[in-house]
Amino acid sequence: MADLFSSPSEGFAEDAPRPLANRLRPKAIGEVIGQDHLLGDGPLGSMLAQRQLSSLILWGPPGVGKTTIACLLADATDLHFVQISAIFSGVAELKKTFEAARLRRTNGQGTLLFVDEIHRFNKAQQDGFLPHMEDGTITLVGATTENPSFELNAAILSRAQVLVLKRLQPKDLERLLQRAEAALGAPLPLTGEARETLVEMADGDGRALLNLAEQAAGWEGKVGRSELTRRLTRRAAQYDKSGEAHFNLISALHKSVRGSDPDAALYWLARMIEGGEDPRYLARRITRMAVEDVGLADPQANAVCLQAWEHYERLGSPEGEQALANAVAYLALAPKSNAGYAAWKAARKAAKATGSEPPPAHILNAPTAMMKDLGYGAGYEYDHDAEDGFSGQDYFPEGMKRPVLYVPKEIGHERELARRARWLAEKREERRRRRDG
Repeated sequence: MADLFSSPSEGFAEDAPRPLANRLRPKAIGEVIGQDHLLGDGPLGSMLAQRQLSSLILWGPPGVGKTTIACLLADATDLHFVQISAIFSGVAELKKTFEAARLRRTNGQGTLLFVDEIHRFNKAQQDGFLPHMEDGTITLVGATTENPSFELNAAILSRAQVLVLKRLQPKDLERLLQRAEAALGAPLPLTGEARETLVEMADGDGRALLNLAEQAAGWEGKVGRSELTRRLTRRAAQYDKSGEAHFNLISALHKSVRGSDPDAALYWLARMIEGGEDPRYLARRITRMAVEDVGLADPQANAVCLQAWEHYERLGSPEGEQALANAVAYLALAPKSNAGYAAWKAARKAAKATGSEPPPAHILNAPTAMMKDLGYGAGYEYDHDAEDGFSGQDYFPEGMKRPVLYVPKEIGHERELARRARWLAEKREERRRRRDG
């Protein structure tokens, strides 16, 4: 009888029904598809060549072979393989697992503990692995779809090597299909176009591909693309609104807009919408792009984004999403300047450095006689009465060296602002010399 931590196929008769994905699990590490960068001369290949396996974190999307690799590593290094899932295991199960591993160790048998979804354990639970990793009771192999630097303790990461598994490419998935057809004893009843579509539907997930292939295997007659898409459902795109995919995609959208590529920007916007992202979040981030990366090179960009946001609030999905797409295309094609953004950061830095300095006396209000006697407002020049409507007075704290914070770029509307800024600087210097002279 299989125990709690047996591999999925243990405890069943050899001819018991099993999914195609389970039947096609590689029997040797060299049969793993799509992770050549880790095998051969890669880190796993080197470890296996020396038969010295360190603790590992396998990070990658679903269906790329994390569980399979862990099992094969145990096989190749003569370690007892134990598999648990962070979703179903608590403190009691972990204690039993560690105790069993300790007993094996006293009998000369090492344990490879494979923890699926290791990021689901909280920080305290993760700390529980540390003493057993350090004294060699277990070799930990954790699997996660989330960025380990966000989800795992620094102590775990310092004791384990992080290996990144890649999503399977179309050529890798085609090799899997060929293995599936060999196991099924017949080619899939698909046209060439339908076969390509089946690979696309798997979206880099080998397990999803084999599940789709198993469904298609029993069909009669050649099935084309349109019939395939009617009968089968595309694998849902990997997207977690609170996980790394969320931050990666919004970064891709922002940088595509900044890089003036409307096609790429629209693609990443669509990826996020199709993944279930809240359009209101996107409306806020798009508006931020206008403020940060377009700035005063095109002041109209802010209004375009706010109108798109308002249109979405009025129309909702899916119609209102078009307004967001229009705003993204506008931003991508707009002239870009971060001069205002840089100026604001510099202003805040200066404010923190001189936060207790008062304004100069000549620009202070003097509503009482006492304040006038103290010199509040003395020497203030009303700019509307000055030559050219510009007095050129200094408005920074007394004794503070005048900084240059805003430097408009020679692009878009800022070209006119730059010309105006140069004229004001010249007039300011002229007025200063006149006062000092």
